[in-house]
Amino acid sequence: MARPQRHPGTETTQLLDALPGPDRELFRRFGHGPVEAVPHSRVHHAFERHAAAQPHAIAAEHLGETITYGELDRQANRLAAMLARHGVRPGDRVGLFTRRSIPMLVGLFATLKAGAAYVPQDIAIAPRAQLNHVVRTAATRVILTQSSTIDAVPADAGHIRIAIDAVMAQPFAPADDHTFFRPVRPIDPEHGCYVLFTSGTTGPPNGVTVTHRNVCNILLTEPGSLGIRPGWRVAQLLNIAFDMAAWEILGCLSHGATLVIRGGDIAAAARGVQVLIATPTVLASIDPRQCRDIQVVAVAGEPCPRPLADRWARACTFYNACGPTETTIVNTMQRHDPAAARLTIGRPTPNNTVYVLDEDGRPCPIGDTGEMWAGGDCVSAGYLANPDLNAERYAPDPFLGGGRLMFRTRDLGRWTPDGQLEHLGRTDDQVKVRGFRVELDSVTAVCETVPGCGRAVTLKLDDDLVCFVSPAHVDPGAVRAAVAAALPYYCTPAAVYPLPVLPETGRGKVDKAALRHLALAFGAVARDAA
Repeated sequence: MARPQRHPGTETTQLLDALPGPDRELFRRFGHGPVEAVPHSRVHHAFERHAAAQPHAIAAEHLGETITYGELDRQANRLAAMLARHGVRPGDRVGLFTRRSIPMLVGLFATLKAGAAYVPQDIAIAPRAQLNHVVRTAATRVILTQSSTIDAVPADAGHIRIAIDAVMAQPFAPADDHTFFRPVRPIDPEHGCYVLFTSGTTGPPNGVTVTHRNVCNILLTEPGSLGIRPGWRVAQLLNIAFDMAAWEILGCLSHGATLVIRGGDIAAAARGVQVLIATPTVLASIDPRQCRDIQVVAVAGEPCPRPLADRWARACTFYNACGPTETTIVNTMQRHDPAAARLTIGRPTPNNTVYVLDEDGRPCPIGDTGEMWAGGDCVSAGYLANPDLNAERYAPDPFLGGGRLMFRTRDLGRWTPDGQLEHLGRTDDQVKVRGFRVELDSVTAVCETVPGCGRAVTLKLDDDLVCFVSPAHVDPGAVRAAVAAALPYYCTPAAVYPLPVLPETGRGKVDKAALRHLALAFGAVARDAA
């Protein structure tokens, strides 16, 4: 697939003129990922290639049930034809409100084959109000689900609910040919592949449209492909509504491997696979000594503690990655070496760019902290029905030009002298304590250097910092002493609360809202005791 040429213009020259001479060249060299060809422009075509080449290979297994590539393709073709009969056309959106299962995969590929974007929600945990919001915002007239959950799916007038497992159970008519399906109109690479709704922790969830071009670019090039190949097994651990689940599912099945869909036991699914993709919170619950076949691990979604990265990097190839939903799963990756001086998020992935800019949108000198903006083929198509937010977060890319857009990640970072990106937290994690600016993730990183500390989180309450650490035997005094020795006095937490484990959100990240409630409760108890 040809990639549009980069045509930086006069505006680029003016922006770079403010940098010292050597930094101008480094800004370009560090900030641009390699230019690579992508073998497919629609991600399900990569799956179909393997279905044709190895129809009897196992595509997925779940709780003792398996499905081959050929059968998955055949079932998806039949369901795609049914979607087309219900009026689904390229560019539409179809709800995929399911639990982890093999029917989930049939529904996903049927939607892609029909030319629509799938809109995933985990029907087991998504509140009814959220499902209603998703249906309304994404205009999903057809919703795929399962027989056991069909009654939980919103059923407004004009909406069609289809139980995927019921369709799969129907015998194939002898005259029906479900070896091939193509929609009535060609599928454009700029059509949506999926629509994911952000977690909504700071307001109503926003639907982000991610295109086939976006997805193919990260999953079908290295290092995003993670070396996945036929014969390998890839764990499917994450919530289908989380974009990293697309990395697990589409990354596996576009490369001919076997997807191991977990039941209730995450560790059991992780044993016997070659590839794990997880948040650090989920990965911390898995013992690498029990994963004897592991070859590759990739983490993203939240900052990774250095001890966790070192532990897994000694056992396998370990990638620390970063990128919000709007930049298609991840847009920077780094293969971590336990002997490295620092843990970074690496460099831009192929056909992508990263710019570290100041508050006025000007390039920061190499080594200075700024906000990371993402450009290139990772930049998604934007938010559904939210022009104001699109205008705030997406902007014309003056460095690539040619009508390209860049995305404001709200992540803070800086370039190391050798061209690696250090992630320094979020702009919304910068707080003022006693008049001083503090980056909460910097405090957390120090806490996680304390011997025995597996995970930590720092929050601001009133005008003080509080830290939560796990496991429960971590010494609060040692944590406070480590922060006091490494950072200015105003960064020392007023309280440190050890917990056996830190609470998780449904997407496998640390639940900071729950920790905030705990901190308030612990503070109230302390005041009462006084």
